[in-house]
Amino acid sequence: MTEPITQPAALSRFDIRVLPKVSLHDHLDGGLRPATIVELAAAAGHTLPSTDPVALGEWFRESANSGSLVRYLETFDHTIAVMQTSEGLTRVAREFVEDLVEDGVVYAEIRWAPEQHLRAGLSLDEAVEAVQAGLEAGVAGAAENGQLIQVGQLITAMRHGDRGLEIAELAVRHRDRGAVGFDIAGAEDGFPPSRFTDAFTYLAEQMFPVTVHAGEAAGVESIVDALVHGRALRLGHGVRIAEDIEVDFEDEDAPGAEEDTAVGMVTLGEVAAWVRDRGIPLELCPSSNLQTGAVESFGPDLESHPFDLLYQTGFLVTVNTDNRLMSGVSLTDEFELLVQTFDYDLDDVLELTMNAANAAFLPLEERAVLAEYITEGFNRVRG
Repeated sequence: MTEPITQPAALSRFDIRVLPKVSLHDHLDGGLRPATIVELAAAAGHTLPSTDPVALGEWFRESANSGSLVRYLETFDHTIAVMQTSEGLTRVAREFVEDLVEDGVVYAEIRWAPEQHLRAGLSLDEAVEAVQAGLEAGVAGAAENGQLIQVGQLITAMRHGDRGLEIAELAVRHRDRGAVGFDIAGAEDGFPPSRFTDAFTYLAEQMFPVTVHAGEAAGVESIVDALVHGRALRLGHGVRIAEDIEVDFEDEDAPGAEEDTAVGMVTLGEVAAWVRDRGIPLELCPSSNLQTGAVESFGPDLESHPFDLLYQTGFLVTVNTDNRLMSGVSLTDEFELLVQTFDYDLDDVLELTMNAANAAFLPLEERAVLAEYITEGFNRVRG
């Protein structure tokens, strides 16, 4: 039970940055520093669109703004290319944590697909160990500076590959050495979770938690597949669950209707009701959703994004960045956008943060400690 904040503080960007935050959906290969990409590419002999870090960062953002998930995913060719050695993976993971600490993140689950990082001869286990070394170095460095952060790996299998069970076994092997969960990612449409039924069955037998990318490039049927065959405890994105919600707005000219108000009657479909009523967390990534076209049926901008509809309707929504390099955002930026767009206050930011803390793949006792730490941090801002 969190202590209520009765006098919300003014929400400036600085205030949001120093608030303790939780990041559940953040791709390792989508959060590199442009300068690091340039250095690692030179060492690997990989050709980049630009060797100027500023121009390269702009190229990533412009390429990701195509409105196509397929085009968005193509930008990863360059980041993955420089993450093929133990040294490269360790450096990227360490800097990833450093950037999260700078953004005020105190708990993070970092997802990545080891099968994409074997070109230079690493084994799957060596790749996972290299990333873990970097994460631990980042955590230790933060502690030396008096800053606390806890991180875990979400070991991911690629949807278009055929290594689901192998990657699931890899994740379970490392469950006591940094791995906290399993995911499938990549091209969603045409590659349903049912392709990996054996992997998901194995994970269930091992009592190992699963989040599944669903409801981004494909609709409600993909979410159903993630819940039924993937046995997902969380939905990666899941934003298109809103397609199973009907909102009928009151006729403004009807007797009794208030001027300048829009009152909607909300009806949940069977799938939406299941997800909401059972508190299945949604890992929403607002900026990324706009870039990939995941929410184009709702409108062209953040104002039309169904984030607030889902929040106000009682879904367990969380705020995430997806890929900080491609989207050009931090978690602070995402919260700031939501605050400005939907007029959220500090209580809303706390509730969204607590949603993420409670959805973390941590033991109950550790989630309680995290929740208490977050509440204390918010109360310090309140003064």
